[in-house]
Amino acid sequence: MTDEEYMSRRALMIDIHAQGVAAATGVSADETRQTSERQTDELLPQGVQTPGMLLFVGVVADQPVGWVWIGLPRMPDRPDTAWVYYVGVDPGHRAKGYGRELLLAAERELTGRGVRRLALNVHGHNTVAIGLYQSLGFEVTAQQMAKPLPAA
Repeated sequence: MTDEEYMSRRALMIDIHAQGVAAATGVSADETRQTSERQTDELLPQGVQTPGMLLFVGVVADQPVGWVWIGLPRMPDRPDTAWVYYVGVDPGHRAKGYGRELLLAAERELTGRGVRRLALNVHGHNTVAIGLYQSLGFEVTAQQMAKPLPAA
């Protein structure tokens, strides 16, 4: 991914993430967007040139169809595990198997680098993504649960 490609996709990624967090937590999308933007800036301080981060664009017939952002394993918290920070398929290209192909391509890249494990987070309400991840062999390793309480 080039710097230009990243910058053209960054805002949509942040919005999608913020909307997912808002839906999962009940916090306003404005608040979750600010947090998502801050976290993205912390994780990618040098954009696509940030050490330990891989950003790839999926291309079909010379047309970009989506992208994936992977964090390589790091010590001490993930010595053997890469992390999917984002995978997204562009509107108009969804439901064609491109998300699966992006993840499989990421797996091949990581396997070639000797990485032994790949992990990700997914919001519980995102059943389409959960189905994709399960079909690729991802398993639940941790789970958060919450429930709203009545107003006092």
